[in-house]
Amino acid sequence: MSMSDPVADMLTRIRNAQLAKKQTVNMPNSHLKSAIASVLKDEGYIYSFNISDNNRKSTLEITLKYHANFPVIEKIKRISKPGLRIYKSSKKLPDVMNGLGIAIVSTSQGVMTQNKARAIGIGGELLCAVV
Repeated sequence: MSMSDPVADMLTRIRNAQLAKKQTVNMPNSHLKSAIASVLKDEGYIYSFNISDNNRKSTLEITLKYHANFPVIEKIKRISKPGLRIYKSSKKLPDVMNGLGIAIVSTSQGVMTQNKARAIGIGGELLCAVV
């Protein structure tokens, strides 16, 4: 069975694992998912991620981060969806909670935060917002 929105599935798995106080969460891997995990790691929202290949299936394992028994990721929300893609220019990229959070943007130069995309001067598709 094919999945209509694998990025939303990834975000939901992270949300559910944090509600259950899990240390790690596993999911099918793709280039976009590993790029999102890389941005989350660089910004300090997760400890690490690992990609493993088992029987022609690539799996992404994310190690979640907690501070004082509370998840570091308070909210993670999908912005652009398959039915309604949201594209913004570099000047119109949003500030998430006045700079306390990040928006993850898929650009022509890869997946990055809205701050980095704004600094480079390129826009793209708003994938998700993380606080």
